[in-house]
Amino acid sequence: MIDDEASARAFVADRCDEEALARLDQFVELLRFENMRQNLVSAASLDCVWRRHTADSAQLLDHVPCETVPRWLDLGSGAGFPGLVISAMRPEWPVVLVESRKLRIEWLESAVDALQLVHCQVQGRRLETVPSMPAGVISARAFASLPNLIALSRRFSTNDTVWLLPKGRSAAQEVADLSPELRELFHVERSATDSNSGIVVGRVTGGKGR
Repeated sequence: MIDDEASARAFVADRCDEEALARLDQFVELLRFENMRQNLVSAASLDCVWRRHTADSAQLLDHVPCETVPRWLDLGSGAGFPGLVISAMRPEWPVVLVESRKLRIEWLESAVDALQLVHCQVQGRRLETVPSMPAGVISARAFASLPNLIALSRRFSTNDTVWLLPKGRSAAQEVADLSPELRELFHVERSATDSNSGIVVGRVTGGKGR
């Protein structure tokens, strides 16, 4: 279990090259500066930004079954977690960040430019208006309840899409509350950054959620 900033940074370093780690260092500094302008993350969490946010995002890579992802779709990207971290670590992957709030859209666009993430795209609009596209991975952190998230996002999912949804302490309960048809498609993995938190992992074919 990751319990301090040094181990969190080492955890991330084990999953990317030196150039990616340098990009993440730059991203953290950009985040600290921007957080003085708008409340992207809690000020207290910046003291443990590598554990609370960066490693917490990077751990999702451990649940991706291959090193070739057709498209990573990150919903409600906000401060850039997990989508911007994934793009910084895997800049060759196409990553789409979906965010509807104006100041956060501006922040994501500026960070993408500063980090020179040429394969990262910001969709600055509500998810309902994002054009349908097949995704290799769908991620979301504190975006919506699990049933609503599935209902809104299922049109992006194929038989091969992996859903990676950090849900904190509510993970197991949210899966338990799904309809029987959906419940069997998901399971919970323990977070590497918080022993009480979980990541909902699953596969859902396209269509309407239930």
